Amino acid sequence: MLNNMTTDCEEGEGSPNNQGDRNPKESSPFINSTATSDVEKSQQYDGKNMALFEEEMDTSPMVSSLLSSLANYSNLPTGSKEHEEAENNEEGARPSKKPIQAPQLGTLMGVYLPCIQNIFGVILFLRMTWMVGIGGVLGSFIIVFMCCSTTMLTAISMSAIATNGVVPAGGSYYMISRSLGPEFGGAVGICFYLGTTFAGAMYILGCIEILLIYIVPQAAIFKIEGLEGLEAEVALLNNMRVYGTIVLSFMALVVFVGVKYVNKLALVFLACVILSILAVYAGVIKTAIDSPVFPVCLLGNRTLVSKGYDVCAKVVEIDNDTVTTKLWRSFCDSEYLNATCDEYFINNDVTEIQGIPGVTSGILAENLFGNYLEKGVIVEKRGLASQVDPDTSPTSTNRFVLADITSFFTLLVGIYFPSVTGIMAGSNRSGDLRDAQKSIPIGTIAAITTTSIVYMSCVVLFGACIEGVVLRDKFGEGVNGNLVIGTLAWPSPWVIVVGSFFSTCGAGLQSLTGAPRLLQAISRDGIIPFLRVFGHGKANGEPTWALLLTAGICEIGIIIASLDAVAPILSMFFLMCYMFVNLACALQTLLRTPNWRPRFKFYHWALSFLGMSLCLSLMFICSWYYAIVAMGIATCIYKYIEFCGAEKEWGDGIRGISLSAARFALMRIEEGPPHTKNWRPQILVLVSMDGEQNVEQPRLLSLTNQMKAGKGLTIVGTSVQGKFLDNYTEAQRADQSLRKLMETEKVKGFSQVVISSNLRDGTSHLIQVGGLGGLKHNTVMVSWPRNWKQPEYHQQFRDFIEVVRETTVASLALLVPKNISSYPSNGERFTEGHIDVWWVVHDGGMLMLLPFLLRQHKVWRKCKMRIFTVAQMDDNSIQMKKDVITFLYHLRIDAEVEVVEMYDSDISAYTYEKTLVMEQRSQILKQMHLTKNEMEREIQSITDSSRGSIRRKKTSAPRSQPSIEEGGRMTEQPEEEVQLIHSKNTSSPASPTSLTAPAGGGATWTDSKGADKGKNMDGGKDLFSMKPNQIDVRRMHTALRLNEVITKKSKEAKLVLLNMPGPPKNRVGEENYMEFLEVLTEGLNRVLLVRGGGREVITIYS
Repeated sequence: MLNNMTTDCEEGEGSPNNQGDRNPKESSPFINSTATSDVEKSQQYDGKNMALFEEEMDTSPMVSSLLSSLANYSNLPTGSKEHEEAENNEEGARPSKKPIQAPQLGTLMGVYLPCIQNIFGVILFLRMTWMVGIGGVLGSFIIVFMCCSTTMLTAISMSAIATNGVVPAGGSYYMISRSLGPEFGGAVGICFYLGTTFAGAMYILGCIEILLIYIVPQAAIFKIEGLEGLEAEVALLNNMRVYGTIVLSFMALVVFVGVKYVNKLALVFLACVILSILAVYAGVIKTAIDSPVFPVCLLGNRTLVSKGYDVCAKVVEIDNDTVTTKLWRSFCDSEYLNATCDEYFINNDVTEIQGIPGVTSGILAENLFGNYLEKGVIVEKRGLASQVDPDTSPTSTNRFVLADITSFFTLLVGIYFPSVTGIMAGSNRSGDLRDAQKSIPIGTIAAITTTSIVYMSCVVLFGACIEGVVLRDKFGEGVNGNLVIGTLAWPSPWVIVVGSFFSTCGAGLQSLTGAPRLLQAISRDGIIPFLRVFGHGKANGEPTWALLLTAGICEIGIIIASLDAVAPILSMFFLMCYMFVNLACALQTLLRTPNWRPRFKFYHWALSFLGMSLCLSLMFICSWYYAIVAMGIATCIYKYIEFCGAEKEWGDGIRGISLSAARFALMRIEEGPPHTKNWRPQILVLVSMDGEQNVEQPRLLSLTNQMKAGKGLTIVGTSVQGKFLDNYTEAQRADQSLRKLMETEKVKGFSQVVISSNLRDGTSHLIQVGGLGGLKHNTVMVSWPRNWKQPEYHQQFRDFIEVVRETTVASLALLVPKNISSYPSNGERFTEGHIDVWWVVHDGGMLMLLPFLLRQHKVWRKCKMRIFTVAQMDDNSIQMKKDVITFLYHLRIDAEVEVVEMYDSDISAYTYEKTLVMEQRSQILKQMHLTKNEMEREIQSITDSSRGSIRRKKTSAPRSQPSIEEGGRMTEQPEEEVQLIHSKNTSSPASPTSLTAPAGGGATWTDSKGADKGKNMDGGKDLFSMKPNQIDVRRMHTALRLNEVITKKSKEAKLVLLNMPGPPKNRVGEENYMEFLEVLTEGLNRVLLVRGGGREVITIYS
């Protein structure tokens, strides 16, 4: 019987109030007990020389306290005894609180006898003799040996698991789930539940079969008398359905009223089983002394149904007159001697043989080999001749004993295996045992040994005592409708009939008692959300809803109505359960988990693997299609639990094998860099957090999810400013925020938070130490710094440029999405549009690979890919386009190709002016130590003057040049604004080398309001006497020209991917670098700047 899972060991898992706890941890029964108050804790340390440790008393109790709690710990669950007490107390007044008594059951009463009762069952009494007759003694012995070996190996594995620590209530389900994890535990738990439920149906069908065939045949609602073939079979099945439903309803009512009645009757049912088996052995001994009289009548070699004759003869002599018998009238059209009779009846004689010749008769040799029959074939005796006319079809077949089903070896395995199940009965009672770690191995193995000896001896003894035609007579039609095994029993067949009837009733009640509790335990674990309703029950804990579901599923087995059809179904589920018990033991042994220290030492991983192999083999031997269905059910449950995200940490073996596999894989990939074919973006996403520790750029994770068709590693990292000791809690909140956002955006990966004295170093640490071994990031994604031109954000863009430098040094690819807030979320869909790739320089193929990965996601799936490449003056644009098309063809990438011709052109005055403004602003910010307000005012004045200068250059009539005073000072302008002056005496403003500054140090500037404010005018003189760097002019020219072309071609594109220029080698001119990138991407909505990692990431080879 399965008890509840609500134990002291599993706070937060077993109780319904804590279903689905997001941080489930198995608490200890004696560490950190919440029942002890702070005052009591402090008193524990007073006067005990423990002052040195008193600050840690909340987490580290004294050894004496620990040992006291451990000694008083009880794994007694809310089991059957508590249910009985609750029921008894419902009628009276509210009981006073009584201390819970420790369990007192020992090995014999707690494990051995329950296992005996559950193993011996309906198959032994109803199908064992038939199996020996059909399969032969050798074949049946092989079947029994295989099945018993399977259960013995499973018991060895179960003993190892059961003795590896305390096993609370729940038995086998608890062991499997805690050894293999919530996914396997839930899947196998459901299979075990279904097996137990169908076992209840099988026992009820066996009970009804005994009742209607052997005890009161006249109680049949659908009469079978006079019916033949299919009609008789349908009538029998309908009787089974009607009576089975009635018995099921009655048993469910008994279980609902109170489990105490089932427990009280358990010993009675066990006594019936033991007495029945002893009666069989007594009957075998009796046959050696004096064989019982059970005549069987044969016509030729065919077995006659005993109801079809009164005397085993065609005619009898009465007062010297020959009188025909009932048998004659069955085969002839009249009772007279000159009647027309069946051909076979005329040609063959009637003989009578002993159905039970005895153990010394030598019949064993005849029953040694199998005799498999097709459905409807007449049961015949071997070695006895008969005359059959092949031209005549058999008539009056209902007078003979017929095979009701087509039999074969694998069918016998499926039908027999349920008779060896029940080995978990002891472990299911683990909460009621005085010493479960001692009792479970001894009791279970002793019970299996006992039952195996009984089964194997029965196979031999049945074959040695009973005639073959009687053995193959499933329902005893040739022996006056007696139960075949009952004909062997002593002193009377009724001992077996009555004993087996009560035995099957008891087993059915036990199944209907245990299965709901198993379902309740699974439900209360919270690993299968839709089953949580079945975790509730009556006030005393009885699983009412689970009982209703169990009865409903059991009714399905009743509707099937055939014992032979239901047995293979439950065989599948039990075999799957046993297979995973063996797998759990083998995994724990091979992984050498530190906690794997079972007291039971007589186990080995090879035995567990052998048991697992036997279970898997028997599943497909019994019925390959049932095996596939059972495995499909288990797989669906496994994937459902995995999909729902069962956040249970039970220290299971699957977690251990995952760790071992991960370690092995990490060591393998550490052997060398991945081949280009195996390269995939392993992305480190750098995000920033606001004051509330929320991610400022959540769309970065959306973009990451959309390009994860490569299924590489993803690390989402951020840094927290401060000290580790002071800011650890803040870092934990940031980590939880990252995990929550990753779950929302469905990003499969890891979060990483570092604490550093400044954010710059924190980001650098993430880039350096992210990942493990060979599983490190090869790509960094960071958002474009917003508002970088504003003084308060200057540190941001400097940190950004440092990231660019570090990724370059570390040979990491870099992805910089600009305007990240405008990127689509995972729920959006583009029904049309383009992803434009501007392939300016070769970056190892990143620009080709990223659009391909993006288009695998549903957001970008409808977008088409376009590739633009830039042709210079010396390039053949036509040939270049053909080469790009060929290259894409070999890469298996579909895209439109366009070659953009960019010929050399003169550098415009606008370019020159923009460069000069950029450099002057950079110098101002470096040389002038202004307050924040003054800095903003100066920048604004420079910007205004720049715009005014540019406007003047665009006018058709150029203004006169400003006059330059001696000494290099410029006269004040009437507009009283700052003027940016440069020389225009050159013949071509597009020629950077021809630009010259006026004599006397070039252009200077004066402020009409600031000359008397004590500013450092010498610095201003140096600032505005400068001329733009010629390299910066050319870079600005390139940025403007490219931006003009890109804006023209890709203005309406959904996404533009563009090569990202390299950072400046020195820190002078960092603002200029940002300005170049700003100009390059100006006017584009979504831009992804891509910088390769210095290696090829895509190949044309297979």
